[in-house]
Amino acid sequence: MAMEQTWRWYGPTDPVTLADIRQAGATGIVTALHEVPIGEVWTEEAIAARKRHIEFDDTVTPPKPRGLNWSVIESIPVHEDIKQGKPQRDEWIEKYKESIRNVGKVGIPVLTYNWMPVVDWTRTNLEMELDDGAKALQFDIHEYIAFDLYMLQRKNAEKEYTPEQIEAAKRKFESMDAEKRYILEKNIIAGLPGGQEGYSIEEFRERLAEYDGINSDQYRQNLKYFLEQIVPVAIESGVRLAIHPDDPPVSLFGLPRVVSTESDLQFIVNIIDSIYNGLCVCTGSLGVRADNDLPGIITRLGDKINFLHLRSTQRDADGSFHEASHLQGNVDMYNVIVAVLKEQKKRTAANRRDDQIPMRADHGHTILDDLRKKTNPGYSALGLLRGQAELRGLEMGIEKSGVIYK
Repeated sequence: MAMEQTWRWYGPTDPVTLADIRQAGATGIVTALHEVPIGEVWTEEAIAARKRHIEFDDTVTPPKPRGLNWSVIESIPVHEDIKQGKPQRDEWIEKYKESIRNVGKVGIPVLTYNWMPVVDWTRTNLEMELDDGAKALQFDIHEYIAFDLYMLQRKNAEKEYTPEQIEAAKRKFESMDAEKRYILEKNIIAGLPGGQEGYSIEEFRERLAEYDGINSDQYRQNLKYFLEQIVPVAIESGVRLAIHPDDPPVSLFGLPRVVSTESDLQFIVNIIDSIYNGLCVCTGSLGVRADNDLPGIITRLGDKINFLHLRSTQRDADGSFHEASHLQGNVDMYNVIVAVLKEQKKRTAANRRDDQIPMRADHGHTILDDLRKKTNPGYSALGLLRGQAELRGLEMGIEKSGVIYK
């Protein structure tokens, strides 16, 4: 059985329309109510209205089905008070529970969330030009350190870097003019698609200061507390949770990150052993670390995978990386998909209703006509269409080869 092909859609203002997505071959939509402030309840009415908009064109009579389903929510953000374990976290958790219940009432089966503190997925360059003229997302370690040391001026940050890194970052910073420094700041802290918060430099310092005294062990315990509260509600509501890995899967700005390795994922699924306490395996995020065995992670933790982001990154020796084409880079996409299809086969044999795992091509290159259009970074139509088509072809080839039945 093929994976369910889905597509990230940023709502009615997305330059990529629902019609575009359907023509690209996807049948599932991955989206969120981005207009709802972080922490506030997603009402049943608002969820149902967005689901109706996705699935039916009501501008014609009679309403016309679009051939799409709202398959995955990505994401309902977790309030920082919950992540920090503040006294008022229980109030925010109760609101999160209510949102889960409403998601269940409307019938959306998968809810993605992340546990990254302060910043969501982070890149220093949203328009890295490749040899063929396409543009890709990039994380340049020297630009990141230059921002941390010389723009943010985070206290004691220099203790986290080697002398060689500091010298390279200094050269990088001195080579940037005011415009390039502004763009770097904007890329890192001004907010990206999927995130609802952007910061000024001073606001960012204040947010970071709120994590003073919270180490990885405490941060992990705060996640455990959160899951112990919400997973029972997810089970009752029939909503499978899927935690997204840290992106990149390393500490940034001295903040704790606890969803970066296989052992991190194992800790999470062990908190409550249920398919409703599951994972979003993002091969691009986890693949930034050479010590993450992606096919092995899928094989060993496959029964807890509720959502897949399929993309590849190209690592550099210094810790930098950029988004590669979906079948190139450091991710062994062939064996990743073999492992996924074998997991789906197991689920079918066990009569699990979730034997068709939703996947989406993630972070495509900006190519062709989209180079001349306004697009969301990483989510231009043609780049994702190329990635989706490549993954679809690889999946079919694997299925036809019969390797998953051996």
